[in-house]
Amino acid sequence: MLLELAIRNFAVIRDTRLAFSAGMNALTGETGAGKSIVIDALGVVLGARASAEFIRSGERSAYVEAVFDITAIPNKQTLLTTLEDLGIEQVDTEPLVLSREIASSGRTTARINGRTYPASALAAIGSLLVDIHGQSDHLSLLRPAAQLDMLDHFAGVWELRSQLQQQLTAWRALRRRIRDFDDEQRERAQRLDLLRFQAEELRKAGLREHEDQELVRERDILLNAERLTRAATLALAAIEGEPAGADYDAGALDRLRAADAAISDIVAIDAVREPLLVQLRDALFMLEEVTSELRLFAEATAFDPARLEVIDDRLDELRRLKRKYGPELRDVIAHAAAIDDELDRLERDVGDVDALRASEQCARANLRELAVKLSDARKVAAEQLSERVVQAIAELNMGRADFAVRFDVTPDPDGLAISDAGPPVAIDASGIDRVTFLLAANAGEELRPLGRVASGGETARLMLALKSILSEADNTPTLVFDEIDVGVGGRSGQVVGEKLWGLTQNHQVIVISHLAQIAAFADHHVTLLKRDTNGRTETTATELVGAARIEELAAMFDGLPPTPESRANASALLKRVETWKAEHTR
Repeated sequence: MLLELAIRNFAVIRDTRLAFSAGMNALTGETGAGKSIVIDALGVVLGARASAEFIRSGERSAYVEAVFDITAIPNKQTLLTTLEDLGIEQVDTEPLVLSREIASSGRTTARINGRTYPASALAAIGSLLVDIHGQSDHLSLLRPAAQLDMLDHFAGVWELRSQLQQQLTAWRALRRRIRDFDDEQRERAQRLDLLRFQAEELRKAGLREHEDQELVRERDILLNAERLTRAATLALAAIEGEPAGADYDAGALDRLRAADAAISDIVAIDAVREPLLVQLRDALFMLEEVTSELRLFAEATAFDPARLEVIDDRLDELRRLKRKYGPELRDVIAHAAAIDDELDRLERDVGDVDALRASEQCARANLRELAVKLSDARKVAAEQLSERVVQAIAELNMGRADFAVRFDVTPDPDGLAISDAGPPVAIDASGIDRVTFLLAANAGEELRPLGRVASGGETARLMLALKSILSEADNTPTLVFDEIDVGVGGRSGQVVGEKLWGLTQNHQVIVISHLAQIAAFADHHVTLLKRDTNGRTETTATELVGAARIEELAAMFDGLPPTPESRANASALLKRVETWKAEHTR
């Protein structure tokens, strides 16, 4: 719950600190004293929009700080998880301190337990700590979307609604995929034709990496066959020797063999020289190998015009493929592999459309089941809510008014058929239902949409009735009501006060009111006083107890200065309220 709210240089408030307690807290004071400014300041520290307009005239910045006790709040675990997700370490037995400073430039600095965080972090935490019901918030009750949210809150179907939203997202994705399939099919067919042509072209080419380099080498050999043959023949003659008429009368092999015989004679006498013989014979063996290779090369190197033509044709083909898919042959081969992969995927996708349609049918059936289940739960809850609201309306002195919830669906040819024989209807993340709160303000009148029959006061009291009913399921620790008594007279003030105090069974309640009948129910009463100091208007907060509280209630009854009669009325009102509260304390 909110323990303290410190405000500095915020609008007409120069520097004040408000303390709050458990139960019901009332803020009162004359018009313009700054009661609603306190709520504005609280909203700012909870992450609401802030601007330099809030800064007190003549000052360079404004500052708001809120201190919360989270020891026993009902949604403590959710709050601690949110804090942990934001990287904030918080011990649940220690106060949680939120603050925000507004500079004259309009820039704000948000802090949590003294550390700087984005304002969005304040908003995420603030929504779990405080629910502010402003002066015009009761108008949200006139919006169908807000009415549906209230009904779902009462029905406790938010988890079911979340499941429906997830299923709806999946179903829509499948439908889009199937709708796009025809267009994709045309593009896919064109792509498949191209890929198949390219794949066949590359398959027929029978590519091997480095094949072009090998062919270029072979072509060079063929083009120089005569020269290479002559060189090989001369090399063989130099090594082996040739018949008469050659350039060499004795080859290197003959000479090495002669040397081998001579050194063998030496080794026979001087064995120490045997390594010379071994080295010579190694050289002789290697030279014989060279001779063998040269002979094979000379025999194989013959000019072959047919083979040269085949090589030229093949090189032309490889160059063409490299121009299309290259630049290198290895790139062409890699492209062929990529084509095969894409062909496989596209051909597999063609077969997947039947699986997609089966998945869409399954998703549609699941969505229909969830939509019907959610709608049925709402309708059951709507009857219970109507009974509770009618009872609360009577307690709030709204006469014999009647209340009901009307359900509608919107036909939509692109929507969801909720039965095999029924037409499709519109569906969104909230389901298929479009609800309207109906009110008959007086007995015998026809039920009509709330926005067409309810006055401002009736709407405010109806919102209070709904808040009191929904509060049992609301885990927000602190509820703030800014002038909930708009349009409410003294006759109804008593029951409005009773309703507000009843909310304290599950919440801390902070209410701004102009009615003594409501303020009298407060367990903690603070008044805001406006005064002139050194030619400047400023507001301060003062806690009221004992006689000071009677003086404030008397002034709310009959204005200033209080009369003995107004003081007596205030005293009697406090006693009556205390008696009522004692009788209704659980």
